Parts: sequence; structure tokens; C-alpha cells
Amino acid sequence: MALRLTSNSFKEGATLANEQVLSADYGFGTSGGNKSPQLAWSGAPAGTKSFAVHCFDPDAPTGSGFWHWVVVNIPANVSELKLDAGNPKSGLLPKGALQTRTDFGKAGYGGPAPPPGHGAHRYQFTVFAVKEETLPVNADTSAAVVGFHLHFNTLEKATLTGKYQR
Repeated sequence: MALRLTSNSFKEGATLANEQVLSADYGFGTSGGNKSPQLAWSGAPAGTKSFAVHCFDPDAPTGSGFWHWVVVNIPANVSELKLDAGNPKSGLLPKGALQTRTDFGKAGYGGPAPPPGHGAHRYQFTVFAVKEETLPVNADTSAAVVGFHLHFNTLEKATLTGKYQR
């Protein structure tokens, strides 16, 4: 059975709800709920010692995309991130899991906020089955460095893509 990622918050290819959109306090001109979506996975391969999850917008006008959320060191016995787990104040992240720095400059979920008139952006939520219990990163580690470690330690991954435009 292959690794599979699902969500109660959105379906593959669907528009993300305002609940997931970036809140006004970030200054990007959106006024959403900024809640990370509920995510669940199944079918982890043998040898999985932890999971990682990230959200990436490949359509951001940056030349390198935009990292909206990065979580690593999710224990192997966990198969879900609850709605709003990406909020550092919610207390919903599984024990042992670590959120690292996003392109917003801090750890935690930051929702969609594409430029007005730029068209639909894809928000790729990916779960990684990792062959190490912990990656050698901390809360201030960039998404690119986390990606480097995931490249060499991923057994399998699955992606679920939502869309959003203004």
C-alpha cells in the first residue's frame, strides 16, 4: 500500500477555504483564519521512524516558490495533524514534532496570500515518511535546509494540492 495523504479541510485540486487563508496581521492584504488544514496519512512504508509535513507554493513570484509550513520529527505512531496544529499557540502539534522557519520568517503555518490578479496558486501539502526519528534541525532552520535533509532521508512521500487566488 502506497503512502496516501487526505484532508477533511479540502479535496485534491479544490480551492482552500478562507479558514486556511493568511490572516490580516501578516500584512499581505488577506484576512483569513490562518488555520492549517487537517491532514491525515496512511500506508507508511516499513522502516518509517518519523514523518515530516510541509506546504509549498511553487507559483509564488519569487523565483524559488514560497514555503508556508514546515513540520518535522512527527513521531511514527502519529497519522494526523489536526485543524490548526500549525498554530504555535494551539497546543495541537503532536509531542516531539517541531515546526521550522517558513518564508514568513518564523515557525508555524502561514496560509495562502497570492498577489491579487496573479491567478490560482497551488499549495502543495506533502507528507514524508522519514527513515530517521529526528532530523538535525531546529526551529530557526530554513525550509531549504530541511528539504536537503528530507532529500536524503525520505522513504516515500505523498502530496495533496489545494488552490487559492485573489
